Amino acid sequence: MVLAAATKLGAVTAEADSSADPRPGIESGDDAEPLTAESLPPQRVADLINAGEVELIDVRQHDEWERAHIAGARHIVLEQVSARAGEIERERTVVFNCAGGSRSAMVADAFRNDGYDAYNMSGGIKAWEQAGLPLERGVKDDSYAR
Repeated sequence: MVLAAATKLGAVTAEADSSADPRPGIESGDDAEPLTAESLPPQRVADLINAGEVELIDVRQHDEWERAHIAGARHIVLEQVSARAGEIERERTVVFNCAGGSRSAMVADAFRNDGYDAYNMSGGIKAWEQAGLPLERGVKDDSYAR
């Protein structure tokens, strides 16, 4: 399988088969270090969203989402991300966000280790708001039905 990180994000493109580690020169095995997803600043994420180059997934809880979220983001609460991973396209770059960047960093790392071109938004929605970027507020969460 070929894992192609978006070079526009400053990542390295790597080719790997199912038994090889996606990092150049690293053999797969129990002693292989896990991959760590890169964090992108909110303005960079906004630019990528506006260009249609990423899917943004918000992993916060329902009440956090309803208070404020980024327009165009998909909402999948942290506890459901693993079960709903099949809904996330492997061929598309994905950025995860939460309130402060910690929860989404864990999710981005897990997805990166599973072969996704996954990134974390540094500082989360708090940093997004501090950067003066727009938020949708008071919009009902429609993901309860999933």
